[in-house]
Amino acid sequence: MINAHETEIRVRYSETDAMGRLHHANYLNYFEIGRTEQLRALGQTYREFEASGLFLVVTKIAVQYHRGARYDDLLKLRTRTMRVTLVRIDHEYELFHDEALIAKAASTLACVDRNGQVQRIPDWLLIEPADTGHSK
Repeated sequence: MINAHETEIRVRYSETDAMGRLHHANYLNYFEIGRTEQLRALGQTYREFEASGLFLVVTKIAVQYHRGARYDDLLKLRTRTMRVTLVRIDHEYELFHDEALIAKAASTLACVDRNGQVQRIPDWLLIEPADTGHSK
């Protein structure tokens, strides 16, 4: 099972602000790309997940911005699953340009049905959390 995934994202011109920097709101889109690509690496697309009647909704997200990125920069996004409960998934993200840390973030997602009622996460998604290097 996969608990960490990396993907590359190139900053598009439309994602930049008047100063030519990646606009802060687009970081959230990048983190969503990280989650969906991690899911794809597990063998299922988010489209298939939704077709089963389940949705993963963001209930909390926090971002720490360290430095900016510019148009056409090739970024590396590392997405890690840190905790999975029966109804919730916690992720951490690190976004790099070359080896420089651009941003760090953490999110919590809840599993719900089409009516917004909390649902149990499917067994195949109950993956082991990422190794943080800390002993338990």
